[in-house]
Amino acid sequence: MLDFPLPDDVDALKALVRVMAEKAARTEALESEIRDLKVLNAAADERIARLTSILKALERNRFGKRSEKLGAAAAEQQAFVFEEIQTGIAEIKAGLDKAGGSAKQKRAPRPRKAFASHLERVEVVIEPEVPAEHLGKEKIKIGEDVCERLDVEPPRFRVIVTRRPKYAFKDVDVDGVIQAPAPARIIEGGIPTEALLAMIAVSKYADGLPLYRQEGIYARDGVELDRSLMAQWMGRLGFELEPLSDHVLWRIKQSPRVFADETTLPTLEPGAGKAKKAYLWAYARDDRPFGGGDPPMVAYRFEDSRSGDCALRHLKGYYGILQVDGYAAYQRLAGADRGEKALLLACCWAHLRRRFYELHVAGSSSLATATVERMKDLWSVEDQVRDLMPDDRLAARRQSSAPIVAELFARWERELALISGKSKLAEHIRYALGRRASLELFLADGHVEIDSNVVERAIRPQTITRKNALFAGSDGGGRTWATLATLLTTAKMNGADPFAWLKQTLERIANGWPNRDIEALMPWNYVA
Repeated sequence: MLDFPLPDDVDALKALVRVMAEKAARTEALESEIRDLKVLNAAADERIARLTSILKALERNRFGKRSEKLGAAAAEQQAFVFEEIQTGIAEIKAGLDKAGGSAKQKRAPRPRKAFASHLERVEVVIEPEVPAEHLGKEKIKIGEDVCERLDVEPPRFRVIVTRRPKYAFKDVDVDGVIQAPAPARIIEGGIPTEALLAMIAVSKYADGLPLYRQEGIYARDGVELDRSLMAQWMGRLGFELEPLSDHVLWRIKQSPRVFADETTLPTLEPGAGKAKKAYLWAYARDDRPFGGGDPPMVAYRFEDSRSGDCALRHLKGYYGILQVDGYAAYQRLAGADRGEKALLLACCWAHLRRRFYELHVAGSSSLATATVERMKDLWSVEDQVRDLMPDDRLAARRQSSAPIVAELFARWERELALISGKSKLAEHIRYALGRRASLELFLADGHVEIDSNVVERAIRPQTITRKNALFAGSDGGGRTWATLATLLTTAKMNGADPFAWLKQTLERIANGWPNRDIEALMPWNYVA
């Protein structure tokens, strides 16, 4: 029953009916929209939940402290999938926000981390339009809303025009002409400034952008830089910077503990038209895990061989602790045939665990599963002793880790006699028993790490650069690669902007920086 009187006028009644019909239509449309939104939300929630579960699994796999499921190539593919899933979730949420209309737009902005203070701030003030009825009245500012958005201007090429006027003095016959000397350059008579050289080098050797891609990028700005010309420039930089790279390796060998690893670097074989297998050897030091004050650094060396002779040559004169994976070539450095004082080898528990982990995930060995589970406790101890002084780390390891290690080796020795000697499990146990002294060294010296992740992290960027570049153009290109990667990766390890450091260093070298002050050029001493 209606709770208001109906009009007696027919036209008024018709108008009322039209209004009620329009209201009913709007209500039906609104209800239909709500139903559609519910369906859309349900479908979106389902997609988001599915993608989020995959994302969490990828996060556990990618960032888990003890996950060994993926190699380097698979990890790169996983990172791609990780990004694409996040993009998919954002696309779904954007659709929901748009479908939800203005109600979604009224939510308070989510707090976010402030932008770096050194970034240029461009102030834009948007004044409101004054209503006609308030024209001429005095405005009183009672507040303001402020938001910051991150903006960018694409890098632009410019031409530095240097003029050096010549002057002559009247009534002077000899030495009457003066002119300022030409500024020093790394590439004498060439067109690039040191800033351009630094940008090309950082793009290739630090950011994995090969020269042929840079060539295309620069062409979009109307600048034609042939990749072969840029390659020649990089060769000159390799020559000029080689003493700095040698100094980094020399500094690394002053450390009581050095990490070593190697990775392939395919190199185009002259005259053959195909790539041969060459290698980048990496040597790193990083004392930060035990509170050491010396700067972290890494040195790469290019070789066409994976022979232990390469490591012998690189580490000539070094007699400290060498942390490595299980590669047999390093064993020569600890053997009597070296002809010098032998090194102490510290083997990597992560590499050992990886062997048992493969059997564990395959479900083929209960011993492998038990081994992997027990090894977790070793890394739990490492989490507790990180950043402690060496003596404190050693005391904690002897108390907590030593019994675990003893238990593992005792079990492996017992089980080895009970299983087939040709099985993978037996192979992995023999691998561990044959390196027992090297695996137990972290229980005797607090400077030693339980794994060789320091050098693996240092060598990983080169695998990405290698993947993008396919191969080094020549042996000379491989040496240049090693030289520039040494310096740029070391700069990043020390928190220095690799472009700013390299630009400054090239300018200093061009202006005759003395060799006796080479330490001041090192990335860890960089001051803007």
